[in-house]
Amino acid sequence: MKPAQAKDYKAFVNDVAQLVQHSRSYAANTVQQTANLTYWEIGKLIIERQARYGWGAAIVDKLSADLQKKIGTGQSWSPRNLRLMRQFYEEYSQPAVTKSANVKQLVSHFKSSNMKQPVSHLKNIKQLVSIVPWGQNILILQKVKDIQARLFYLTATIKNGWSRSVLLHQIKADAYSHFSIHPKQHNFDLALPENLLEQARESIKSVYALDFLDINQPFSERNLEARLAENVKRLLLELGYGFCFIGNQYRLTLGKKEYFIDLLFYHRILKCIAAIELKTVEFEPEFVGKLDYYLQLVDDQLKQPDDNPSIGILLVPDKDHVEVEYALRIASKPIGVAQYKISKQLPKGLKGMLPTKAEWDNILKL
Repeated sequence: MKPAQAKDYKAFVNDVAQLVQHSRSYAANTVQQTANLTYWEIGKLIIERQARYGWGAAIVDKLSADLQKKIGTGQSWSPRNLRLMRQFYEEYSQPAVTKSANVKQLVSHFKSSNMKQPVSHLKNIKQLVSIVPWGQNILILQKVKDIQARLFYLTATIKNGWSRSVLLHQIKADAYSHFSIHPKQHNFDLALPENLLEQARESIKSVYALDFLDINQPFSERNLEARLAENVKRLLLELGYGFCFIGNQYRLTLGKKEYFIDLLFYHRILKCIAAIELKTVEFEPEFVGKLDYYLQLVDDQLKQPDDNPSIGILLVPDKDHVEVEYALRIASKPIGVAQYKISKQLPKGLKGMLPTKAEWDNILKL
Protein backbone atom coordinates (compact mmCIF):
# COMPACT_ATOMS: atom_id res chain seq x y z
CA MET A 1 0.00 0.00 0.00
CA LYS A 2 1.42 3.37 -1.06
CA PRO A 3 1.96 6.08 1.64
CA ALA A 4 -0.89 8.18 0.29
CA GLN A 5 -3.18 5.15 0.26
CA ALA A 6 -2.08 4.20 3.78
CA LYS A 7 -3.02 7.69 4.99
CA ASP A 8 -6.43 7.45 3.32
CA TYR A 9 -6.97 3.97 4.76
CA LYS A 10 -6.08 5.18 8.28
CA ALA A 11 -8.68 7.95 7.95
CA PHE A 12 -11.16 5.36 6.67
CA VAL A 13 -10.59 3.12 9.73
CA ASN A 14 -11.05 6.12 12.06
CA ASP A 15 -14.33 7.05 10.36
CA VAL A 16 -15.69 3.50 10.70
CA ALA A 17 -14.56 3.29 14.36
CA GLN A 18 -16.25 6.62 15.15
CA LEU A 19 -19.45 5.41 13.50
CA VAL A 20 -19.44 2.22 15.58
CA GLN A 21 -18.71 4.14 18.81
CA HIS A 22 -21.50 6.61 18.04
CA SER A 23 -23.93 3.73 17.36
CA ARG A 24 -22.97 2.01 20.62
CA SER A 25 -23.46 5.25 22.56
CA TYR A 26 -26.81 5.86 20.87
CA ALA A 27 -27.94 2.30 21.61
CA ALA A 28 -26.94 2.58 25.29
CA ASN A 29 -28.75 5.91 25.65
CA THR A 30 -31.84 4.54 23.90
CA VAL A 31 -31.95 1.49 26.20
CA GLN A 32 -31.59 3.72 29.26
CA GLN A 33 -34.32 6.10 28.10
CA THR A 34 -36.67 3.22 27.28
CA ALA A 35 -36.05 1.66 30.70
CA ASN A 36 -36.75 4.93 32.53
CA LEU A 37 -39.97 5.48 30.60
CA THR A 38 -40.97 1.90 31.43
CA TYR A 39 -40.31 2.55 35.13
CA TRP A 40 -42.42 5.71 34.84
CA GLU A 41 -45.35 3.74 33.40
CA ILE A 42 -44.98 0.96 36.00
CA GLY A 43 -45.12 3.56 38.77
CA LYS A 44 -48.21 5.04 37.14
CA LEU A 45 -49.91 1.63 36.91
CA ILE A 46 -49.21 0.84 40.57
CA ILE A 47 -50.72 4.14 41.75
CA GLU A 48 -53.74 3.89 39.45
CA ARG A 49 -54.57 0.29 40.43
CA GLN A 50 -54.08 0.98 44.13
CA ALA A 51 -56.53 3.87 43.85
CA ARG A 52 -59.03 1.86 41.77
CA TYR A 53 -59.10 -1.30 43.88
CA GLY A 54 -58.14 0.08 47.27
CA TRP A 55 -54.99 -2.03 47.47
CA GLY A 56 -52.52 -1.20 50.25
CA ALA A 57 -48.74 -1.00 50.29
CA ALA A 58 -48.39 -4.81 50.52
CA ILE A 59 -49.47 -5.12 46.89
CA VAL A 60 -45.96 -4.02 45.86
CA ASP A 61 -44.35 -7.02 47.59
CA LYS A 62 -46.82 -9.38 45.93
CA LEU A 63 -46.24 -7.75 42.53
CA SER A 64 -42.48 -8.14 42.96
CA ALA A 65 -42.72 -11.85 43.71
CA ASP A 66 -45.16 -12.51 40.84
CA LEU A 67 -43.14 -10.50 38.30
CA GLN A 68 -40.00 -12.45 39.12
CA LYS A 69 -41.89 -15.69 38.56
CA LYS A 70 -43.43 -14.47 35.31
CA ILE A 71 -40.55 -12.59 33.60
CA GLY A 72 -37.47 -13.62 35.55
CA THR A 73 -35.52 -12.41 38.55
CA GLY A 74 -33.72 -9.10 38.61
CA GLN A 75 -33.08 -6.09 40.79
CA SER A 76 -35.53 -4.06 38.69
CA TRP A 77 -38.43 -6.04 40.12
CA SER A 78 -37.41 -5.93 43.78
CA PRO A 79 -39.99 -4.43 46.19
CA ARG A 80 -37.62 -1.52 46.86
CA ASN A 81 -37.20 -0.70 43.18
CA LEU A 82 -40.93 -0.97 42.50
CA ARG A 83 -41.59 1.46 45.35
CA LEU A 84 -39.01 3.81 43.84
CA MET A 85 -40.80 3.59 40.47
CA ARG A 86 -44.03 4.49 42.25
CA GLN A 87 -42.33 7.47 43.94
CA PHE A 88 -40.65 8.40 40.64
CA TYR A 89 -43.99 8.79 38.87
CA GLU A 90 -45.91 10.19 41.85
CA GLU A 91 -43.52 13.05 42.64
CA TYR A 92 -42.79 14.16 39.07
CA SER A 93 -46.34 13.89 37.71
CA GLN A 94 -48.16 16.04 40.25
CA PRO A 95 -49.88 19.04 38.59
CA ALA A 96 -48.21 21.49 40.98
CA VAL A 97 -44.80 20.06 40.10
CA THR A 98 -45.27 20.02 36.33
CA LYS A 99 -46.63 23.56 36.45
CA SER A 100 -43.76 24.97 38.52
CA ALA A 101 -41.02 23.01 36.78
CA ASN A 102 -39.83 25.39 34.08
CA VAL A 103 -37.66 22.92 32.15
CA LYS A 104 -37.19 25.16 29.11
CA GLN A 105 -35.90 28.08 31.19
CA LEU A 106 -33.42 25.97 33.14
CA VAL A 107 -32.19 24.13 30.05
CA SER A 108 -31.20 27.49 28.52
CA HIS A 109 -28.41 27.71 31.12
CA PHE A 110 -26.80 24.57 29.75
CA LYS A 111 -26.56 25.18 26.01
CA SER A 112 -22.93 24.46 25.16
CA SER A 113 -21.12 22.27 22.67
CA ASN A 114 -19.60 19.91 25.25
CA MET A 115 -22.90 18.40 26.42
CA LYS A 116 -22.96 14.65 26.89
CA GLN A 117 -26.49 14.66 25.49
CA PRO A 118 -28.55 17.45 23.87
CA VAL A 119 -31.13 18.95 26.21
CA SER A 120 -32.43 21.95 24.26
CA HIS A 121 -35.32 19.88 22.79
CA LEU A 122 -36.75 18.90 26.17
CA LYS A 123 -40.28 20.16 26.77
CA ASN A 124 -41.36 18.55 30.05
CA ILE A 125 -40.01 16.88 33.15
CA LYS A 126 -40.89 13.37 31.94
CA GLN A 127 -38.55 13.77 28.97
CA LEU A 128 -35.86 15.21 31.22
CA VAL A 129 -35.84 12.37 33.76
CA SER A 130 -35.98 9.76 31.01
CA ILE A 131 -32.41 10.50 29.85
CA VAL A 132 -30.83 10.59 33.32
CA PRO A 133 -29.38 7.24 34.52
CA TRP A 134 -31.71 5.46 36.95
CA GLY A 135 -29.21 5.52 39.82
CA GLN A 136 -28.74 9.28 39.51
CA ASN A 137 -32.50 9.77 39.21
CA ILE A 138 -33.08 7.96 42.49
CA LEU A 139 -30.25 9.82 44.24
CA ILE A 140 -31.81 13.16 43.29
CA LEU A 141 -35.27 11.95 44.26
CA GLN A 142 -34.09 10.89 47.72
CA LYS A 143 -31.63 13.68 48.53
CA VAL A 144 -33.29 16.75 46.96
CA LYS A 145 -36.83 17.93 47.69
CA ASP A 146 -37.12 21.33 45.96
CA ILE A 147 -38.32 20.86 42.37
CA GLN A 148 -36.16 23.61 40.87
CA ALA A 149 -33.11 22.16 42.63
CA ARG A 150 -34.01 18.75 41.23
CA LEU A 151 -34.21 20.22 37.75
CA PHE A 152 -30.78 21.77 38.21
CA TYR A 153 -29.14 18.48 39.26
CA LEU A 154 -30.95 16.51 36.55
CA THR A 155 -29.84 18.88 33.80
CA ALA A 156 -26.29 19.22 35.17
CA THR A 157 -26.00 15.42 35.31
CA ILE A 158 -26.95 15.20 31.64
CA LYS A 159 -24.61 18.00 30.62
CA ASN A 160 -21.56 16.88 32.60
CA GLY A 161 -22.05 13.12 32.61
CA TRP A 162 -21.90 13.06 36.42
CA SER A 163 -21.47 9.66 38.04
CA ARG A 164 -23.42 8.90 41.21
CA SER A 165 -20.43 9.74 43.42
CA VAL A 166 -19.84 13.09 41.70
CA LEU A 167 -23.56 13.92 41.82
CA LEU A 168 -23.68 13.09 45.54
CA HIS A 169 -20.70 15.37 46.15
CA GLN A 170 -22.39 18.23 44.27
CA ILE A 171 -25.60 17.78 46.26
CA LYS A 172 -23.72 17.74 49.57
CA ALA A 173 -21.85 20.88 48.52
CA ASP A 174 -25.25 22.54 47.77
CA ALA A 175 -24.22 23.38 44.22
CA TYR A 176 -27.76 24.49 43.35
CA SER A 177 -27.80 27.27 45.95
CA HIS A 178 -24.48 28.63 44.72
CA PHE A 179 -25.71 28.45 41.12
CA SER A 180 -29.01 30.23 41.80
CA ILE A 181 -28.04 32.73 44.52
CA HIS A 182 -24.41 33.75 44.00
CA PRO A 183 -23.51 35.30 40.63
CA LYS A 184 -20.29 34.23 38.93
CA GLN A 185 -17.74 37.00 38.45
CA HIS A 186 -15.30 36.90 35.55
CA ASN A 187 -14.17 38.86 32.52
CA PHE A 188 -14.57 35.98 30.06
CA ASP A 189 -16.92 38.05 27.88
CA LEU A 190 -14.09 40.53 27.28
CA ALA A 191 -11.08 38.20 27.18
CA LEU A 192 -12.28 35.07 25.35
CA PRO A 193 -13.51 34.41 21.81
CA GLU A 194 -17.24 33.79 21.38
CA ASN A 195 -16.85 30.05 20.74
CA LEU A 196 -15.30 29.50 24.20
CA LEU A 197 -17.52 31.79 26.28
CA GLU A 198 -20.27 29.39 27.33
CA GLN A 199 -17.90 26.54 28.11
CA ALA A 200 -15.65 28.83 30.16
CA ARG A 201 -18.62 30.18 32.12
CA GLU A 202 -19.64 26.62 32.97
CA SER A 203 -16.09 25.68 34.02
CA ILE A 204 -16.13 27.86 37.15
CA LYS A 205 -18.40 28.26 40.16
CA SER A 206 -19.23 31.26 42.30
CA VAL A 207 -18.42 29.38 45.53
CA TYR A 208 -16.20 26.35 46.09
CA ALA A 209 -16.85 24.10 49.10
CA LEU A 210 -13.52 23.03 50.61
CA ASP A 211 -15.03 21.52 53.77
CA PHE A 212 -13.21 18.26 53.06
CA LEU A 213 -9.93 19.92 54.17
CA ASP A 214 -11.21 19.89 57.77
CA ILE A 215 -9.36 23.11 58.63
CA ASN A 216 -10.70 24.74 61.78
CA GLN A 217 -7.88 27.10 62.73
CA PRO A 218 -5.95 29.98 61.08
CA PHE A 219 -3.93 28.82 58.08
CA SER A 220 -1.48 30.23 55.54
CA GLU A 221 -1.86 30.23 51.77
CA ARG A 222 0.93 27.65 51.50
CA ASN A 223 -0.84 25.42 54.02
CA LEU A 224 -4.13 25.72 52.12
CA GLU A 225 -2.42 24.90 48.84
CA ALA A 226 -0.60 21.89 50.36
CA ARG A 227 -3.83 20.52 51.82
CA LEU A 228 -5.58 20.89 48.46
CA ALA A 229 -2.71 19.13 46.68
CA GLU A 230 -2.95 16.26 49.20
CA ASN A 231 -6.69 16.00 48.49
CA VAL A 232 -6.41 16.44 44.73
CA LYS A 233 -9.03 13.77 43.97
CA ARG A 234 -11.68 15.54 46.05
CA LEU A 235 -10.53 18.91 44.71
CA LEU A 236 -11.11 17.70 41.15
CA LEU A 237 -14.62 16.64 42.13
CA GLU A 238 -15.30 20.12 43.51
CA LEU A 239 -13.81 21.96 40.52
CA GLY A 240 -16.02 20.01 38.13
CA TYR A 241 -15.77 17.96 34.95
CA GLY A 242 -12.71 18.39 32.69
CA PHE A 243 -9.97 19.56 35.06
CA CYS A 244 -6.69 17.57 35.00
CA PHE A 245 -4.09 18.22 37.70
CA ILE A 246 -0.60 19.30 36.55
CA GLY A 247 1.04 20.39 39.80
CA ASN A 248 1.27 22.82 42.71
CA GLN A 249 3.79 25.61 43.23
CA TYR A 250 4.43 25.36 39.50
CA ARG A 251 7.64 27.23 38.68
CA LEU A 252 7.87 29.87 35.94
CA THR A 253 10.89 32.03 35.20
CA LEU A 254 11.47 35.36 33.50
CA GLY A 255 15.09 36.46 33.34
CA LYS A 256 16.54 35.90 36.80
CA LYS A 257 13.18 35.97 38.57
CA GLU A 258 11.07 32.98 39.57
CA TYR A 259 7.32 32.85 39.98
CA PHE A 260 5.19 30.04 41.43
CA ILE A 261 1.57 29.29 40.56
CA ASP A 262 -0.34 27.75 43.48
CA LEU A 263 -2.22 25.12 41.46
CA LEU A 264 -2.00 24.38 37.75
CA PHE A 265 -4.52 22.35 35.73
CA TYR A 266 -5.32 21.51 32.14
CA HIS A 267 -9.00 21.61 31.10
CA ARG A 268 -9.80 18.86 28.59
CA ILE A 269 -13.01 20.46 27.34
CA LEU A 270 -11.75 24.03 27.02
CA LYS A 271 -8.39 22.75 25.68
CA CYS A 272 -6.49 25.23 27.82
CA ILE A 273 -4.33 25.62 30.91
CA ALA A 274 -6.10 26.78 34.07
CA ALA A 275 -4.08 28.52 36.80
CA ILE A 276 -5.55 28.78 40.31
CA GLU A 277 -4.31 31.28 42.89
CA LEU A 278 -5.31 30.94 46.54
CA LYS A 279 -5.69 33.77 49.05
CA THR A 280 -6.49 33.62 52.76
CA VAL A 281 -7.49 37.28 53.03
CA GLU A 282 -10.33 39.32 51.56
CA PHE A 283 -10.12 40.16 47.86
CA GLU A 284 -7.76 42.96 46.83
CA PRO A 285 -7.61 44.38 43.26
CA GLU A 286 -3.86 43.66 42.99
CA PHE A 287 -4.63 39.92 43.21
CA VAL A 288 -6.16 40.13 39.73
CA GLY A 289 -3.12 42.00 38.40
CA LYS A 290 -0.75 39.34 39.71
CA LEU A 291 -2.79 36.47 38.24
CA ASP A 292 -3.09 38.35 34.93
CA TYR A 293 0.72 38.59 34.86
CA TYR A 294 1.10 34.87 35.58
CA LEU A 295 -1.27 34.04 32.72
CA GLN A 296 0.89 36.11 30.35
CA LEU A 297 3.86 33.94 31.31
CA VAL A 298 1.82 30.72 31.05
CA ASP A 299 0.67 31.58 27.52
CA ASP A 300 4.21 32.48 26.45
CA GLN A 301 5.99 29.52 28.06
CA LEU A 302 3.52 26.63 28.44
CA LYS A 303 0.67 27.09 25.98
CA GLN A 304 0.85 24.77 22.95
CA PRO A 305 0.03 26.04 19.43
CA ASP A 306 -3.34 24.23 19.41
CA ASP A 307 -4.31 25.27 22.96
CA ASN A 308 -6.90 27.95 23.64
CA PRO A 309 -6.05 31.00 25.80
CA SER A 310 -5.23 30.08 29.39
CA ILE A 311 -7.71 31.02 32.11
CA GLY A 312 -7.20 31.99 35.74
CA ILE A 313 -9.31 31.30 38.82
CA LEU A 314 -8.74 33.37 41.93
CA LEU A 315 -10.09 31.82 45.13
CA VAL A 316 -10.65 34.12 48.11
CA PRO A 317 -12.52 33.68 51.43
CA ASP A 318 -14.50 36.89 50.92
CA LYS A 319 -14.98 39.59 48.29
CA ASP A 320 -16.78 42.81 47.48
CA HIS A 321 -18.67 42.23 44.22
CA VAL A 322 -18.31 45.81 42.96
CA GLU A 323 -14.58 45.86 43.69
CA VAL A 324 -14.14 42.57 41.80
CA GLU A 325 -16.10 43.91 38.84
CA TYR A 326 -13.85 46.97 38.53
CA ALA A 327 -10.65 44.94 38.92
CA LEU A 328 -11.67 42.50 36.18
CA ARG A 329 -12.32 45.32 33.70
CA ILE A 330 -8.62 46.13 33.39
CA ALA A 331 -7.37 42.52 33.19
CA SER A 332 -6.31 41.42 29.71
CA LYS A 333 -6.48 37.67 30.39
CA PRO A 334 -9.65 35.65 31.18
CA ILE A 335 -10.02 35.47 34.98
CA GLY A 336 -12.79 34.31 37.28
CA VAL A 337 -12.99 35.28 40.96
CA ALA A 338 -14.76 32.95 43.38
CA GLN A 339 -15.15 32.44 47.10
CA TYR A 340 -14.37 29.28 49.01
CA LYS A 341 -15.82 27.79 52.20
CA ILE A 342 -13.55 25.83 54.51
CA SER A 343 -15.75 24.37 57.27
CA LYS A 344 -19.30 24.59 58.57
CA GLN A 345 -18.37 22.92 61.85
CA LEU A 346 -16.79 24.14 65.07
CA PRO A 347 -13.44 22.69 66.13
CA LYS A 348 -13.94 19.73 68.45
CA GLY A 349 -12.34 21.64 71.33
CA LEU A 350 -14.97 24.40 71.13
CA LYS A 351 -18.05 22.22 70.91
CA GLY A 352 -20.26 22.75 73.95
CA MET A 353 -18.30 25.84 75.00
CA LEU A 354 -20.24 28.36 72.89
CA PRO A 355 -23.96 29.25 73.22
CA THR A 356 -26.42 27.37 71.01
CA LYS A 357 -28.61 29.21 68.49
CA ALA A 358 -31.51 29.21 70.96
CA GLU A 359 -29.26 30.62 73.70
CA TRP A 360 -28.00 33.34 71.35
CA ASP A 361 -31.62 34.24 70.51
CA ASN A 362 -32.40 34.65 74.21
CA ILE A 363 -29.28 36.77 74.74
CA LEU A 364 -30.20 39.05 71.84
CA LYS A 365 -33.74 39.46 73.15
CA LEU A 366 -32.36 40.58 76.52
